[in-house]
Amino acid sequence: MIKPDLSLPLPEHLGSVHFVGIGGSGMSGIARLFVAAGHRVSGSDRSENHNTEDLRALGVTVSLGHDAANVGDAEALVYTGALWPDNPEYLEAVRRGIPVLHRSQALAWLINSKRLVAVAGAHGKTTSTGMIVTALLELGADPSFVNGGIIQSLGVSSSFGGGELFVVEADESDGSFLLYDTAVALVTNVDADHLDHYGDHDAFDAAFVTFADRASELVVISSDDPGAVRVTRALAHANIVTFGEDAAADVRVHSIGSEGPVSFSVSWRGEDYATTLRVPGRHNALNAAGAFAVLVGLGFEPRASLDAIATFGGTERRFELHGVVRGVSVYDDYAHHPTEVGAALSAARSVVGEGRIIAVHQPHLYSRTQAMAGEFAETYERLADHTIVLDVFGAREDPVPGVTGALVSERFADPEHVDYLPDWQQAADRAAAIAREGDIIMTLSCGDVYRIVPQLLEALGRDR
Repeated sequence: MIKPDLSLPLPEHLGSVHFVGIGGSGMSGIARLFVAAGHRVSGSDRSENHNTEDLRALGVTVSLGHDAANVGDAEALVYTGALWPDNPEYLEAVRRGIPVLHRSQALAWLINSKRLVAVAGAHGKTTSTGMIVTALLELGADPSFVNGGIIQSLGVSSSFGGGELFVVEADESDGSFLLYDTAVALVTNVDADHLDHYGDHDAFDAAFVTFADRASELVVISSDDPGAVRVTRALAHANIVTFGEDAAADVRVHSIGSEGPVSFSVSWRGEDYATTLRVPGRHNALNAAGAFAVLVGLGFEPRASLDAIATFGGTERRFELHGVVRGVSVYDDYAHHPTEVGAALSAARSVVGEGRIIAVHQPHLYSRTQAMAGEFAETYERLADHTIVLDVFGAREDPVPGVTGALVSERFADPEHVDYLPDWQQAADRAAAIAREGDIIMTLSCGDVYRIVPQLLEALGRDR
């Protein structure tokens, strides 16, 4: 993985731009903004997906596979953090001496003089960003934005707006969230992750302290998450708004009803405001409270802000329903950390009723699987009725000997509740064989596990 040098000054001019890894959710969103800004854009990725198809429709030249020739006559190159230093397109750009930017640097260049709302945290970033963007549009603010997932009601993950606000999902995984000139910082939680980059929990916390203290106007931060509480105690910022169920929270969440679409109330400056969201899960009540705190901090009226948040209909790959066959609902979710998995499964439990949850887990990253296998096993065994474990999706990492999905399945206390099935067809067939009417089958990972969904639907539809 290439470690970005965030100290490098940004170039004054970027002409035609080539994106390496253009099919990713974040990269495709930034590429779309460069197209909207009038730049000629090209890119490459390992395989086709709906993002590359959409970009081609906008006139972007997308190559499959990585080759130095793909760079063409581009005047700058943008890369994703998952790129390795021996990538031929990266090396070609370095050889030619054209600007080479990490995606966060390219985004910072685009943001320019906008008033930036940056959303950070180990979990909940994409949903919180989607809630803020949806509400701002509902309130007539017309923001620019880049989200880590497609906002379902909009059909896009990024757009240029005519207003002064720019909302971004800020990536903490490699420290690049420290690059932005942030006005309002939202910290959803500080649940230690990406220790392959930070080294230890203290360094992870310290990065969030720096991120929050640099916000020029306001810090909004969880009052419930232990890591966020540690960070809050270390902040020197003069304007901090906390949110959560904690009795001392500035925006206090209470009266949560989590059967189906979540309902709740928030208390703010002596007044209570109640609403019901269109998405399930008590974690989304907390995400909404953080978004509410951002909106009222920006000066919007509380009742109108909460009503606007309630119009949010979800983002792709966040508890996304793909089909119902034989009365079995097949969902996909991006959850890839034990805390996220717990939230996703709890949301599923709130809508499944008397049915059961069959989880299909694709471990993401060898380092995370090695460090958290026991936590994953405990979470799945506690919250799912049966779990099928696939093999590790390595993403930016090289394989580690002995680290497979079996590390997770072997940690289950009751082996009857889990299958380790690296073969996807066997996994789909097993899930279909277990499932009965009223159940949920749910795939979970930020890897490519969503690609098994057609196999699951097909296996469910076979004559039995």
